[in-house]
Amino acid sequence: MSEEIEQPHASDAGRGEPPSDRLADRLEARPATTTDHPVVRVLRELAEVDKAVYRAVAATPTPTLDGPMRALTSAADHSKLWLGTAAVLFVVGGRKGRRAAVTGVAAIASTSAMVNLPMKLAGARHRPDADAAGVPDSRRVAIPISASFPSGHSASAAAFTAAVSHVVPVLGAPLGLAAATVGYSRVHSGVHYPGDVVAGVLVGASIGEIVAWAGQRFVERKGRRDV
Repeated sequence: MSEEIEQPHASDAGRGEPPSDRLADRLEARPATTTDHPVVRVLRELAEVDKAVYRAVAATPTPTLDGPMRALTSAADHSKLWLGTAAVLFVVGGRKGRRAAVTGVAAIASTSAMVNLPMKLAGARHRPDADAAGVPDSRRVAIPISASFPSGHSASAAAFTAAVSHVVPVLGAPLGLAAATVGYSRVHSGVHYPGDVVAGVLVGASIGEIVAWAGQRFVERKGRRDV
């Protein structure tokens, strides 16, 4: 749901594009000066670290991981992985499982509305140049045409994990591991910088907690009315 619209050919992404006039890209591209505000200098330096980590991941040979990471990141497209998990919980999880499933899907929907509209428009960061970084073809997926910041896949994963584990705490560890792996897969496959993933996780987890809290309050109020 909160994932990005994709281009049909990953290897063609970023070629022939005019120079970006977006604030995020101008901020990263302009050389640092001593007259810059300290906050601007810190943001620029963090952006350079972000790019360096992305290039390091791209340059590290991982033939054993490439196939599984590509399959996992594709499975998380349009939140299929999380919606499938919610369906299983709804069918076999009893009353608490149904509540967890509904809460998780609500968290994904809320996160999608926040990430895909205001946040991506505000961030307006161009996608990484997978060709320039040398991302192997064996791990690539289609490059989305939406802005890079924050990662929608990571946000959905974190939102679902936070919401569901609030209702069923024992699921926190396995879902958290799956969500973290999905987040990494976005960097591994070349479509996101690490900072995009970190931001997505923070946003998604926060929204997931808020949705779960609201759901808990609703259940409690309903229970008092039924007494």
